[in-house]
Amino acid sequence: MKKGLLVLCLSFSVFAQSNKAVSLIDGMQKKYKAMGSFSANFTYQTEGAATMSGSITVKGTKFRLKTAGQEIFNNGKEVATYIKEINEVNISSFDPSEGDLNPAKIYSFDKKAYKISLKGVSAGVSTVELAPVAKGTQVKSIALKISNADLTVSEWTIINKAGKKQHFKVAKLNPKANADDKFFSFDKKAFPGVEVNDLR
Repeated sequence: MKKGLLVLCLSFSVFAQSNKAVSLIDGMQKKYKAMGSFSANFTYQTEGAATMSGSITVKGTKFRLKTAGQEIFNNGKEVATYIKEINEVNISSFDPSEGDLNPAKIYSFDKKAYKISLKGVSAGVSTVELAPVAKGTQVKSIALKISNADLTVSEWTIINKAGKKQHFKVAKLNPKANADDKFFSFDKKAFPGVEVNDLR
């Protein structure tokens, strides 16, 4: 009887934590969606490599992401990846159903695609773990750190199937970026001599 009661109590505890985690994700996504457009500076590090810096501006499904050596423009219809070292850009059609979790999707991913659980709370920050439901993905888990006070994401860690970690940390958030739609489209006039590879 006591064993059965213990199992029941544990089940309720897990259920409550799961609901709390989903509630945090819901609140976080609503917050960023309400911003309209926002930008952020961040640092990122792949396990075993040096820490790098980057920046991102997001507006709905559109985003512009700048990291070391490359810049990605997504205007909601096509994706242009510019590689600075060789002055080359690859342009492909945008597929919103793709499962990759880039820094833009951290704020707008499909909750149904992940098992969501609360892993801990420390100093007013909750750690929420996302585990992909679909098999065959390259990602094993994503751990998001979300402020309980204002529901902003401060950092996240992505672990792939091989166990390798990639860590991102937000350095500065601008909730009022007011970015024009043109900002998210690649303009070859701004990159003299660029070689364009149209993969659409």
